[in-house]
Amino acid sequence: MVERARKLLSQHSDRRGVAFLSFTNAAVDELQIRLNAFGVLPSPLFPSFIGTFDRFLWQFFISPFGIPDCDAVPRLVPDKNDWQVIPYDGAQALSLQCFDRGTGKVDPAFAKKENFDVETRSIKAHETRALSMLKTARSQGQIDFDDVRIYVRERLDDERFAERVGRALAARFCEIVVDEAQDCNPADLAVVDWLRKSGIAVKVICDPNQSIYEFRGGVTDELEKFSSTFSTQDRLHMSGNFRSTPAICSANVALRPPSSRANPDQSLGRYRDDLTPVHIISYSGAGVSQQIGLAFQGLVKGLGMLLNSAPVLASTRASACKAIGQPIVGPTTHMTLLLAEAAMNYHFAFAVGGRRDALVRLHRIILLVQGHISSSGNYHAYLTSEGLEDGRWRPDIIALANGLRFEPPQAVDQWLEKARELLAPGCVGKSTIKMRLKAHADLANALAGAPFDSPPARTIHSVKGLEFPAVCVVMTTKTAGGILDLLEGKVSPGSDEEARKIYVAASRAERLLAIAVPKSRASRLQALLTGVKCSIQIHQV
Repeated sequence: MVERARKLLSQHSDRRGVAFLSFTNAAVDELQIRLNAFGVLPSPLFPSFIGTFDRFLWQFFISPFGIPDCDAVPRLVPDKNDWQVIPYDGAQALSLQCFDRGTGKVDPAFAKKENFDVETRSIKAHETRALSMLKTARSQGQIDFDDVRIYVRERLDDERFAERVGRALAARFCEIVVDEAQDCNPADLAVVDWLRKSGIAVKVICDPNQSIYEFRGGVTDELEKFSSTFSTQDRLHMSGNFRSTPAICSANVALRPPSSRANPDQSLGRYRDDLTPVHIISYSGAGVSQQIGLAFQGLVKGLGMLLNSAPVLASTRASACKAIGQPIVGPTTHMTLLLAEAAMNYHFAFAVGGRRDALVRLHRIILLVQGHISSSGNYHAYLTSEGLEDGRWRPDIIALANGLRFEPPQAVDQWLEKARELLAPGCVGKSTIKMRLKAHADLANALAGAPFDSPPARTIHSVKGLEFPAVCVVMTTKTAGGILDLLEGKVSPGSDEEARKIYVAASRAERLLAIAVPKSRASRLQALLTGVKCSIQIHQV
């Protein structure tokens, strides 16, 4: 992409810009850093554009044209999905994400995840309330990016509008590059297709096997169909791998479905001659064992690598924490535990990244404790009403976060008293700070950091788009069997996304890759890897 940008932007005969779009802030930040490092980006950036697909839709469709059939100025409310739908006093609250944005009809599967079974309970009152909330929000211009996609689709259904905007974009951009396209959803793909039909040169870069956002409408199958709309000479397969060793490249092939192994990775980077094998850590027991982390720690130190650059990755943070022996707290609504977890995650983020998001989460919990908001879904509405959208709240929250740092020999009850002391001055309402922040038996676990001298525990989603010298991927007893069934070419309903997560996690590794697998499945993983001539070493723990 850097070379493509260099070539296009050096053509002074065409004064148009290039748009680079991706689907996460992390991917955009990485791309911008690389383009700047090679001196490719012009200054000022205009007429080129670099940003998320969300920002592109907002800047070119919503900001200039507004919401269809609405006079209100559009206002972005990112946490709209978290709004609480409560039709009457005493009714169970359901989040707005359970309801269709157009009709207000419930999605039974989403409702069931929130412990509401529509087959045994009436949902009518909730649907009526949800539709009323959606209509009111639209009339007031309160929208999120789910709404943006709906309104962009409405705009593009108007042929005259679509033609005019298409001409305007073609006049500004000579080419639009859509990176990490496997992270888009069907609505995004429809917009990409429209951009192509508008006469703009569009390059789509993707690895369908890295599509792990099924919760927002994954497009693995749709991408395969979309690729068939390009001519044969425009469908280019990429096999060069500048990140990983030959063994890891081979493992990457094995971790794709059999139908996706036709173009194996070729190690071309600085580790192309490195002979480090892929390590299989076979663990005993019914659940994830902390022996995994100890075994991986030995491998990392044996190669002289830093542990903080060698994460243990799993589908959930709970599984990753178990693998390094870090205590965990289950899902909770207890204010004290939520505050402790948010504070610990913020300080943990200094080592592993994501400080900005961690600070926002901590701010949200502090506002909940102090009574400024009644639910997490009211967070952005509060920022808007108080004029805090510019981030002026950050210095105060950083100061509170520093005060909420837990460091032994400080006792758990001392931390709780300090938290009450820090948050009490900002409280509103009649309840005391002791009523809001109560003691809890699990507080010690919530405040527990990772064991000394251990690798960091992270979710697979949190490292997407990143790379590390060493990675340990944890396959759990619950999902390992189905994943291996799928990779062996068998039918395994519901395992597609879990298998793609393992592939994404393994492909983060540069030099050292360890895969932890239940003992009962280890021989199958071994056969899978050796079947693609991947050099391996097995460890029993």
